Amino acid sequence: MKQISNDDLSALAQAAHASPRKRANLNLHDTLPDPIQRLAIAMEPATLVRPHRHPHTWELLYPLQGRFIVLHFDDAGVVTDRAVLGEGTAVLETPAGQWHAVLSLDSGGVIFEVKHGPYTPIADADFAMWAPSEDEAQIADLLRWYATAQIGDCFPK
Repeated sequence: MKQISNDDLSALAQAAHASPRKRANLNLHDTLPDPIQRLAIAMEPATLVRPHRHPHTWELLYPLQGRFIVLHFDDAGVVTDRAVLGEGTAVLETPAGQWHAVLSLDSGGVIFEVKHGPYTPIADADFAMWAPSEDEAQIADLLRWYATAQIGDCFPK
């Protein structure tokens, strides 16, 4: 039996807090080539989830602890959908090929993700070109924008 205990969630949240990227994950799938990826991801509010897409798979998100803003975008970076997991939305599925980003609203937040495998790193072409990358000074601006962005908004360039 595979399970994630409350102690596991606490340890995962502590690991994310201590991590330079402010993220940590606990996989339920046995190997990276597994056809279905299932994992808990602890995210601190300061972690950057760059707007990206998964051309080959949908992605299902469920909050285990805390709240998370999930934004969907069109190709130009305009917000097309917005939901707050853990506060009004219990489960969210992002379709294959849909640009999206996630922001943790709470320290100690843990989200559960399910998607088709095998695991492959996100290709450069699948990161939104309109958003700053992890090494750019605009990251704090992007995270603040995620927190307030509404349908129809576009990140200022």
